[in-house]
Amino acid sequence: MANTFGHLFRITTWGESHGGGVGVVVDGCPPRLKLTAADLQPDLDRRRPGQSPLVSPRKEADTVRILSGTFEGRTLGTPICLWVKNEDARPEAYAEMKTKFRPSHADFTYFAKYGLRNWQGGGRASARETIGRVAAGAIAKKILRERFGVEILACVQQIQRLVAGVDPERVQMRAIEANLVRCPDPVIAGKMITLIERMRAAGDSVGGVILGVARGVPAGWGEPVFDKLEADLAKAMLSLPAAKGFEIGSGFAGTLMTGLRHNDPFRVRKGKVVTASNHSGGIQGGISNGQTIYFRVAFKPTATVMREQLTVDESLRNTTLTGRGRHDPCVLPRAVPIVEAMTALVLVDHALRHKAQCG
Repeated sequence: MANTFGHLFRITTWGESHGGGVGVVVDGCPPRLKLTAADLQPDLDRRRPGQSPLVSPRKEADTVRILSGTFEGRTLGTPICLWVKNEDARPEAYAEMKTKFRPSHADFTYFAKYGLRNWQGGGRASARETIGRVAAGAIAKKILRERFGVEILACVQQIQRLVAGVDPERVQMRAIEANLVRCPDPVIAGKMITLIERMRAAGDSVGGVILGVARGVPAGWGEPVFDKLEADLAKAMLSLPAAKGFEIGSGFAGTLMTGLRHNDPFRVRKGKVVTASNHSGGIQGGISNGQTIYFRVAFKPTATVMREQLTVDESLRNTTLTGRGRHDPCVLPRAVPIVEAMTALVLVDHALRHKAQCG
């Protein structure tokens, strides 16, 4: 089940970076949901390569096709299969990597596990696998928005040492999408763009932090022990390529606070329980408390860089390797819709589980 995620709303992604295509099977989607490819394409367009000078120049339309699970524009409740064709594969760019392992990539570990690997673009280890997640996530976002009133968004908050001050309660999608780097602070965004361009010119890469936000989640979603809502969010985010860290609410900064300062006092406002602060990030005891859920995901610099590095080959000989192919000097701008998708997949699964258990 290594390629499957979720319980009641379950997805299985498939395909390799330079194969015939990539996609996903979604099982457990409720019936009678209005759904066409047009509902999915906008998020795939935000994820696709070639959308700006800051990302991989690979030219892919990433046009999604619905192969099963709908009839006359509505979901049937049966498995939905989504497919995106690979149109601009260039496996020859990876010929040297047929026998050499890229430093800090999955080449060596895949070989250690399976005894062989798809060296053309990294195969399943390529971020192209996330197309299936984003397509499935678009379905999840539609369910959450239309049936539960939940809004999900994400933005770039930090690249290297450039940090934007972002309020999870107020940040809006139009501000996020107003620039190439998807940072809602236009001044910091400009500096981020300059930094990424400088890294590309130097054949190097940079990482950073994405802020994820879910507003309108009702109290009661999640489980109290092993399937805590924040635990499932952490697993979802750390399953993403290049993700290296996760924190929710106050996160590590909370260790510098006292309990009295960190606690979120409860109040009743207009007949509804609210908290005077939100250091918990909208989740307490593994269960949503009705406040805005917010978290941060740290992404490392892109592993493939266009500079010579030390490595070894499959015959265990020391050698060197210079990165080739088309790669993002910073994964964060394209990772924003992927973080949104994984957030939606976690939340819709828990929404359905809560409804099944508690009515």
